[in-house]
Amino acid sequence: MKGSVSKGLLAISPLAVFLLVYLVSSVVAGDFYKVPVSAAFLLAGVYGIAVAKGPLTERLAAFSRGAGHPNVLLMIWIFLLSGAFAQTARQIGAVDATVSLMLGAVPPRWLLSGLFVTSCFISMAMGTSVGTIVALVPIGAGIAAQCGIPEPYMAAVIVGGSFFGDNLSFISDTTIASTRAAGCEMRDKFRANLRIVLPAFLAVTVLYVIRGGEVAEAPVTTAVEWYRALPYLLIIALALCGFNVTVVLSAGIAFVALLGFLSGELSWVDWLGAVGQGIAGMSELIIVTLLAGGLLELIRVGGGLDFIIATLSKGIRGRSGAEAAIAGIVSLANFCTANNTVAIITTGGIAHDIAKRFGVPPQKTASLLDTFSCLVQGLIPYGAQLLMAAGLAGISPAAIIPYLYYPFLMGLCAVVSLFLHKKTRSGAAGE
Repeated sequence: MKGSVSKGLLAISPLAVFLLVYLVSSVVAGDFYKVPVSAAFLLAGVYGIAVAKGPLTERLAAFSRGAGHPNVLLMIWIFLLSGAFAQTARQIGAVDATVSLMLGAVPPRWLLSGLFVTSCFISMAMGTSVGTIVALVPIGAGIAAQCGIPEPYMAAVIVGGSFFGDNLSFISDTTIASTRAAGCEMRDKFRANLRIVLPAFLAVTVLYVIRGGEVAEAPVTTAVEWYRALPYLLIIALALCGFNVTVVLSAGIAFVALLGFLSGELSWVDWLGAVGQGIAGMSELIIVTLLAGGLLELIRVGGGLDFIIATLSKGIRGRSGAEAAIAGIVSLANFCTANNTVAIITTGGIAHDIAKRFGVPPQKTASLLDTFSCLVQGLIPYGAQLLMAAGLAGISPAAIIPYLYYPFLMGLCAVVSLFLHKKTRSGAAGE
């Protein structure tokens, strides 16, 4: 027994090393935003390879397999396309034009709440938080610069809204995975989820309306040609139509090229240069993604996830304990995989067994899997969402975390929901 515990703790220790290096170095430096996440992951990766069992070639192969996982490579494709679109759009003045149009159309008081609600509905339509962040963070960063709002604060407004929609969307990977694992209908899971997240959504919207009164009037700018805003309007429209994020970004890049060539503002070489510059700007995000993927695969191969699942599923007492165990298992799995869909798939089977044994309704099981995985995914600095938002806004992922009001409040509502079923009729939908 002691041997299995030691093995499990050793398997998850690389993640502890990452957090220790990152946090201690930040405290010593006196600034949580100065320490590169990539450097902390590199040291943790070296440690993980050193303590893993087996021949060195096998350990390196496991790390490389994790770095080259299809989910990791897909995220890198999105980073590349996002960087290329952002830079080419910036080259023709698309960001400034879109920001000017929004500032002219929306009173300052409603900018924060408007962007939050917009990101909520775009992510519901797209079924992806990353796609929403790609579409809105550059615009939010531009508004922040014009109105004197801290860029991390504005990025957090959009990131929070993106998780609200992703968590409820019928076409989201997390919704599909959680309902299949729990064996329930999507509409039942939606109702159960809505009861958890709606109070958080309403409270944060009201907060942003109140805080909107502090937003300064943007300085008067010279008129811009409306056509320059078309690239961002296009990708927002495509996002609302539910197109895949890679399709949205590819269409945006092509449209920027066409617009730039027709207006004479871009030559073929200028466009290629902007694409290359945008890709280069995503290099740190790509490195972090590769290192995180490799490290997390070492943890999985070493039995870290199995250890977490086995530990948390022991000693469950009553329905509240069962729901807490499901929430804890998927949360820690997401912490170790940095992918909410993978975390749900990994823990779905054991969650289903726990739910069946202790009478947790399938819709509540699916809701817990989705909500808590999204909660953790929205708060880890090495998750795709914070990395993408930070890269597009030119800030540190850690700078965004203190302003993530919606994920924190959603987490509080989710924890409270673990105990609410005692006060309602057993078997009620969504309980």
